[in-house]
Amino acid sequence: MTKSPMTKSEQLLRIEDHDFTMRPAFGGPPIPVGVDVQVESLDTISEVDMDFTMTLYLRHYWKDERLSFPSTNNQSMTFDSRLVKKIWVPDMFFVHSKRSFIHDTTTDNVMLRVYPDGNVLYSLRVTVTAMCNMDLSRFPLDTQTCSLEIESYAYTDDDLMLYWKKGNESLNTDDRISLSQFLIQKFHTTTKLAFYSSTGWYNRLYIHFTLRRHIFFFLLQTYFPATLMVMLSWVSFWIDRRAVPARVPLGITTVLTMSTIITGVNASMPRVSYIKAVDIYLWVSFVFVFLSVIEYAAVNYLSTVQERKERKLRERLPCTCGIGNPDEMMIDPQITGYGSMDINTTGNYGMPENGGRQERMLAQVALNDPQLTSQVKPSRGYVNIWIDTHAIDKYSRVVFPGAYILFNIIYWSIYS
Repeated sequence: MTKSPMTKSEQLLRIEDHDFTMRPAFGGPPIPVGVDVQVESLDTISEVDMDFTMTLYLRHYWKDERLSFPSTNNQSMTFDSRLVKKIWVPDMFFVHSKRSFIHDTTTDNVMLRVYPDGNVLYSLRVTVTAMCNMDLSRFPLDTQTCSLEIESYAYTDDDLMLYWKKGNESLNTDDRISLSQFLIQKFHTTTKLAFYSSTGWYNRLYIHFTLRRHIFFFLLQTYFPATLMVMLSWVSFWIDRRAVPARVPLGITTVLTMSTIITGVNASMPRVSYIKAVDIYLWVSFVFVFLSVIEYAAVNYLSTVQERKERKLRERLPCTCGIGNPDEMMIDPQITGYGSMDINTTGNYGMPENGGRQERMLAQVALNDPQLTSQVKPSRGYVNIWIDTHAIDKYSRVVFPGAYILFNIIYWSIYS
């Protein structure tokens, strides 16, 4: 068998004279491997997949005396990925990573620098997609903390001591890093020990970064439309109760629009088993819109009941055709017991039409007349017959906005 000829650099480093399948100082104390990271970009944060994608420069520092070489000017030698395959390098991997790769355009983004005393710098450019467990209970008014974890795959803490080379200063970030939905608040590093029952203890390095979500996008796309739909549903309280073609479509339109907003928000979110802050706001808004429809149903039903009672009362009264001028009799206080102000006031009881007002006044005249009263069956009283359906709309104009404003004050004070 023929061997490929060795390069001059490999001869200088005596690659063939050592077994680089073993770690440096095998059998002795653990080899220290320092790490520093420069974050180039934070690409995406996905709530649906619960992960993030980061591109970084990962650099390792260690000493391997087997790679020492004589030098008169103490100048280091730099190599590409071809020499990396022939020497020992730390076997780092990203814990809880889903995908990762080393960039290879235009060539493998790997650099190896060897110093005359055997110190080694090994740098590579990596993009990694790792898991991030997010708590979305306060979404979209939330703050998330994600971590990228680095660990040796094969070497326990008895063989390899992994540490941050310069503590917190080992992590550098590009000032131009920005995300569309998040504000990056801070980066920091920690070191812990991880235990596996079958293999032992391992050093693990953590890169923590805290993200605060921008709220303005969700204000425009979710909160403002939902609030406007609730306010639009209140318009029906100022529409006449007899205008069924106006009030019913308005209520149905606002309900369907709220359903569309809720569906659109949930389509871009993971199916979590707890309630999010945006769910509370949207569903309470949906309830307000739905109650405005129910309010008109109640007004319409009570109006129907009132009309039925009026019809029955007219059937029980004797014919008023003998009265010369009903209008004059209605405005005569001696006959009806009502003055001009009383007649105007009766309009507040849901009888805007003149005919309805005259029917009511004639009914009162009949009930005040002892001869006519004896022909009508006893009842609980005339006042109980009349239901003020207009008052329901009047109270709703105040109660609905007041309750919704109170809900907003409580909601934003809790989640802001």
